[in-house]
Amino acid sequence: MTARIVVGTRNSRLALWQADFVAHRIRERHPHLEIMLKHIVTTGDRLKDVPLAQMGIKGVFTRELEEALLSGEIDLAVHSIKDLPNELPPELALGAIMERADAREALVSPRYRTLEKLPKGARVGVSSLRRKAQLLSLRRDLVITDLRGNIDARITRMDSQNLDAIVLAVAGLQRLGLEEHITAIFPMDSFLPAAGQGAMTIETRRDDKALRNTLSFLHHRETAWAVTAERHFMRVVEEDGQMAAGAWARIEKKALVLDAAILSGDGHTRLQDSISGIPQEAGRLAQTLAHRMLAADDRDVLAAASVASLRKAVHE
Repeated sequence: MTARIVVGTRNSRLALWQADFVAHRIRERHPHLEIMLKHIVTTGDRLKDVPLAQMGIKGVFTRELEEALLSGEIDLAVHSIKDLPNELPPELALGAIMERADAREALVSPRYRTLEKLPKGARVGVSSLRRKAQLLSLRRDLVITDLRGNIDARITRMDSQNLDAIVLAVAGLQRLGLEEHITAIFPMDSFLPAAGQGAMTIETRRDDKALRNTLSFLHHRETAWAVTAERHFMRVVEEDGQMAAGAWARIEKKALVLDAAILSGDGHTRLQDSISGIPQEAGRLAQTLAHRMLAADDRDVLAAASVASLRKAVHE
């Protein structure tokens, strides 16, 4: 391994915070290394006005970073794990999964203190089908609108788009020092996050064992077990079609506990279940839970409602 490491990152404020955080940790541990940041624009960054549900592209925030890794342009890429596709290119690997921050979702509203206090027909901006479905499962009267862009832009656009509230990840707000905008935090039992939400990972070339050894001090075993469970769950669900789903795993009393929900896009049908077991069997546990949920009696209704909701979103 050379004495210089080139870190690839998107150029949003949150992505730069994350890349700087990783670079700082590496410099602290290995002061002899020169760390350079390289900004890379991804498909998701270029197509800011296209709803994610319409793109039909996996890895819209990571593909160009992975291409730069494969070409040798960069040595590692820093990601929010929730942005990564569940399947990585075979030549790439996760060199470290870092300790997770708060995985919950936050309601941000300038006028209303809780979801329950939003007026009937309130307009709420979200960036994913998962958030839309869970909001509608709690309040069917809400008018959900797509809201893309970085965190600062979404907060600013609440006024310009006449929105009553938006939903953002707690971790992102905390990392950018924007906690004062948090109006309320959704409980996990009714509003599950995206797989890997709140956790960062470092992607490297699989054959770069020296670099992966250098990064090993950043790896957090319990977070890795939890994220493995969540990503395996989503891998099975996504193979079954376009559905809104959330998952949250954690270690409790030395056991891995995974809670998951699968919803129709309109939020009218919701399946929720959990499983627990040995952390080292995270992937198998997640697959068992996913297959069990997809075999439920409501599966056909769920799939049909999801397809109808997706078609509606594409034409809005």
